[in-house]
Amino acid sequence: MVFISSNNQKQQLLSKIATNDGHGENSAYFDGWKAYENDPFHLINNPNGVIQMGLAENQLCFDLIQEWVVNNPKASICTIEGAENFKDIAIFQDYHGLPEFRQAVARFMENVRGDRVTFDPNRIVMSGGATGAHETLAFCLANPGDAFLVPTPYYPGFDRDLRWRTGVQLFPVVCDSSNDFKVTKKALETAYEKAQESNINIKGLLINNPSNPLGTLLDSDTLRDIVKFINSKNIHLICDEIYAATVFDQPKFISVSEIVEEHVGCNKDLIHIVYSLSKDMGFPGFRVGIVYSYNDTVVNIARKMSSFGLVSTQTQHLIASMLSDEIFVEKFIAESSERLGKRHGMFTKGLAQVGISTLKSNAGLFFWMDLRRLLKEPTFDSELELWRIIINEVKLNVSPGCSFHCSEPGWFRVCFANMDDETMRIALRRIRNFVLQTKGLNNKAAVKKQCSRSKLQISLSFRRMDDFMNSPVHSPMNSPLVRT
Repeated sequence: MVFISSNNQKQQLLSKIATNDGHGENSAYFDGWKAYENDPFHLINNPNGVIQMGLAENQLCFDLIQEWVVNNPKASICTIEGAENFKDIAIFQDYHGLPEFRQAVARFMENVRGDRVTFDPNRIVMSGGATGAHETLAFCLANPGDAFLVPTPYYPGFDRDLRWRTGVQLFPVVCDSSNDFKVTKKALETAYEKAQESNINIKGLLINNPSNPLGTLLDSDTLRDIVKFINSKNIHLICDEIYAATVFDQPKFISVSEIVEEHVGCNKDLIHIVYSLSKDMGFPGFRVGIVYSYNDTVVNIARKMSSFGLVSTQTQHLIASMLSDEIFVEKFIAESSERLGKRHGMFTKGLAQVGISTLKSNAGLFFWMDLRRLLKEPTFDSELELWRIIINEVKLNVSPGCSFHCSEPGWFRVCFANMDDETMRIALRRIRNFVLQTKGLNNKAAVKKQCSRSKLQISLSFRRMDDFMNSPVHSPMNSPLVRT
């Protein structure tokens, strides 16, 4: 006899982590990805499909990478030229990582920050992408039930990266458009006090600089305020700097490491940086994530934990060779910055021509688009209704602000660096046409509403006249005095 278990019975056989929804895939952010996967745009094979604008990938400089790979065949152990190193690279390596890899990554981090700060290769801890780096730090710094403050809006993946398997909470620091979503001392203090009132133990503050989804930078004064704040509360600071080399206009990027080195009396044990090569170099598939901590104990514990998500030695070998080529690195960073700036400008100016504004930004692989005036009502339900139209009818996967925990409905993140020029032009044309069409419908509705209002006023005028003439009470001809 075979017994067929219900879903509930099946779930009882599994762990709570395996069966809860902590991954966060039930959000519009991930639903947009699924819509793209079910109907992916292709210039020839599927020109009416969904264009992926919800994925922050940097694909604008792959030609430079490919050129370097062709010119440096020894960098890979899978080529004739590099095969002599195959055995040394393929055999077991400990979780400290190849020395040349840690040295090259530390030097690259310095280069990206304009050589204004130095990084110790011995503090470089490997991880499987920034996702693994964030989770590692969460495991090191907090217990289940503890929380990290996070300024809004913030990257939806943080809900998965820091919460799902660790049991850690994220507590919002509410920022809004009145000051371009800037993080203020008042917002930090307010969030901390609210958490205290709710008996939530705050273990740290997580910031993203440059910001995802805003594409903006934290200035030195704000960074100083943040460092002072975490020191005064004796809580940790995790600074996600994975978009550090995507800055394409002034002001320049300032790393928290610069503030730490100049800040006398700062408790460095509280400062931790997350970095990766997924955005700056466009290597998300390589899964190169980095934890850089000023805390010796955290470095040692994180390195032990890294055995659950090491970077392959083959990848380390290739990356070490590439990042050690400083002539290439300087050329790549400069060219990437120029191409990102050009693409960002083309997109935002194209939207401005049809009256769509975006938050002023100078970094990242995306911009923050303001569609508040296209909402039927200023609610998140209305935002999702507009998003469904954009996904299903306009066929663009842009991500709604509610999935980034934005405090105001009507904002959308638009990724612009994960497509070729022709796809970009088609995407821009689609959204411009949609906006113009929506404007036209709104204008017609407004005119119709005005006409209806005018007709109603005329109708009411005649109705009042008729009522006045026919009413036995108010008609002067029916007055008792007249009759007399």
